[in-house]
Amino acid sequence: MGNARIAQRYCHLHPEASPEAVHEVLNQPTRYLRWAGADLIHATTPDGVRRNVVIEVNSSPSGQKSMPLRNEEDERGGYATLLERSFLPLLKRRGLPKGALAVLWDKNEMEVTGYASVLADLTGERVLLARLPTSEGRDAVRCSDDGVLSVKDPEGNWTPLRAAFRYVTQRPWDRIPPLTRTAVLNPVVACLAGGRNKLLAAHAYHQANLRLADSGLRIRTPETRWNVTREEVPGIVAEMGGVAVVKDPYSNAGQGVYTLTTPAELQAFMDSPLRYGRLIVQALIGNASWSSKSKEGQFYHLGTVPDHRGRIYVADVRFMVGASEQGFYPLALYARRARAPLAKNITPDMDSWSMLGTNLSVKTGDGQFTTEPNRLLLMDRKDFNQLGIGLDDLTEGYIQTVLSIQAIDRVAEELITTKGRFRKRRFVALNPDAALASEICE
Repeated sequence: MGNARIAQRYCHLHPEASPEAVHEVLNQPTRYLRWAGADLIHATTPDGVRRNVVIEVNSSPSGQKSMPLRNEEDERGGYATLLERSFLPLLKRRGLPKGALAVLWDKNEMEVTGYASVLADLTGERVLLARLPTSEGRDAVRCSDDGVLSVKDPEGNWTPLRAAFRYVTQRPWDRIPPLTRTAVLNPVVACLAGGRNKLLAAHAYHQANLRLADSGLRIRTPETRWNVTREEVPGIVAEMGGVAVVKDPYSNAGQGVYTLTTPAELQAFMDSPLRYGRLIVQALIGNASWSSKSKEGQFYHLGTVPDHRGRIYVADVRFMVGASEQGFYPLALYARRARAPLAKNITPDMDSWSMLGTNLSVKTGDGQFTTEPNRLLLMDRKDFNQLGIGLDDLTEGYIQTVLSIQAIDRVAEELITTKGRFRKRRFVALNPDAALASEICE
């Protein structure tokens, strides 16, 4: 549709929103977070007020391989769109070091090889594919004193990089500095500012909503408490009506998320080992009879259209977007459903994660990841119709995604000095977690 038509439709649906503010949001470029995906829950209140709720933003999102092609004759699809509009302009920046191009990754080989192949086609250059897993990644990449990234090939030779496309998802800050002379999409500061840090993301959304107060726009998230210690969790869960979600703020792929709906699930969380000292607690979106109480009332999942056995499944929508100097643009969409159908009532032996967890990634015993593609819902005629959503819902989702990305990018700007250096003291003041701070590579 283009941003002008999307803005017009959104303002028609939301007369309280300032048209000038909506147009500015969609057309304003970001500095650090130029590519991201938001996970959105389609929810409603008991009074039938429907909302797109932002669960989290991912600064290295998957989705290209799952998106149907807009043009069947162009197999490069959204891979080329993102690289042409958001990555290739980085190569024109002044002061880039001499070196090769690379795709840095730690999981999702199918997706990253697509990016590497298309980038080689677009540039006519050899593109290195450098894997940086959490266990061995520190030995496969290094950064010189002047900020140039280099990667090591299987023969042990080091190659400096002038630019890199980054799909490193697991704690990228322990292998790659927050900002480098090597142009990186996205730089790691975007992860620390909220793209892979749910704690600072919550701070970013709160600050953004204060700025947006007079515009009629708002980032909608579950009520969130951040900088929480484990000992504070039971009290907060009780305040929210006995059900809540606790998250390790720095994990992804469905790891470190605890849905607490029964005393047994709360006790299991309290007994579990934790890597970090700080947590976030969010209002849980469940069914109409067992969702958290929050300042904005209760929300519950609309879920999928009932199947032939009357079962409704929780599903989220991943909305991937890019940003260029001309503003934002949609890239890809897909949805994921939970393993088990949504129950009407809570029982003492309930496994709430099976009903609420939608992430497709599954961690194996050897520290690697596999996936459950049977729960993937593509944006085609067959799967899309199961979601019960339409164009106006996608318009809402797009606006929520863009607002969230801009909020995180604003925090990233606060973490970098005018001389291009990471403000670690500022970061620690916002995110006082010694375990996390000790991991940051500088």
